Amino acid sequence: MGEQRRGFWFGVVAYGLWGLFPLYWPLLKPSGALEILANRMVWSLVAVAGILLFQRHWSWIGPLLRQPRRLLMIGSAAALVSVNWGVYIWAVNSDHVVETSLGYFINPLVTIAFGVLLLKERLRRAQWVAVGTGALAVLVLTVGYGRLPWIALVLAFSFGGYGLIKKKVGLSGLESLAGETAFQFFPAFGFLVYLAVSGSGTLGRTAPGSYGWGHSVLLVLCGLVTALPLLAFGAAAVRVPLTTLGLLQYLAPVFQFGLGITVFHEQMPPARWAGFALVWVALALLTADALRDRRGAGGRGADSTPVDGVPAVEAAAADGRSSAAR
Repeated sequence: MGEQRRGFWFGVVAYGLWGLFPLYWPLLKPSGALEILANRMVWSLVAVAGILLFQRHWSWIGPLLRQPRRLLMIGSAAALVSVNWGVYIWAVNSDHVVETSLGYFINPLVTIAFGVLLLKERLRRAQWVAVGTGALAVLVLTVGYGRLPWIALVLAFSFGGYGLIKKKVGLSGLESLAGETAFQFFPAFGFLVYLAVSGSGTLGRTAPGSYGWGHSVLLVLCGLVTALPLLAFGAAAVRVPLTTLGLLQYLAPVFQFGLGITVFHEQMPPARWAGFALVWVALALLTADALRDRRGAGGRGADSTPVDGVPAVEAAAADGRSSAAR
């Protein structure tokens, strides 16, 4: 129980940090979203390499390099998470924090949809109702925003696809992030070099009247900021049940939603409240269904495998959120 309690708080730290990310990206202005994204890619690899060096955890690299199919999947995951990171950073710095939270609220619904469409999984009745409610929510929010909530949908679908690939790759969160940032490193580094040569970059510009060392330090810290919640998640994952992690995952979008309203003062007209309420109803249905199925699995034995599709709460925790690191 002591280990589970520690794991629970590690999970709170991980998802809490991810939920507080909207407070960090605005600190990096006047850097644009692409420059912030490139810095995040470069310094994340540096941070993860340092952690792997400290842990002396290199044995997985050799076998991976001899598996072209897995390398291709890691490259595909890197492309999807690049889209996810880039849209998220741009959205936060463009005052769309509430809509980013919507993306991560509906991500479990997208994960289930992928399971049905791509993996031919069968859903229980409650899961079908939840997915239908989520689709209705998107329709209501489209009316509320006066446009399709494309930011939320891009975040949800890019992360859902990313999680689907990671599920097939079968690497730990730290290993996976190392592989993905290795793919990202050279294009990102080349872009930073281009910005430096053209004089349009902000990293390292410390002359009087420019951005100062503090700005450059914050850009470099992107790597550590990305890695820290990942380490906390890893410590939680080995100590608490997957269902607990699945429930904790909602802390991140809850924090983002709260920040969008209270700190960034984004507007929430009635139609948007109605759309979010439908999303929360869908998530409540999924959570109740997953917990009920979990209790049933406990009755069938600890090693029982869920049938009729993966419960959304568990799937969303296992699908790669460990290194989404928004």
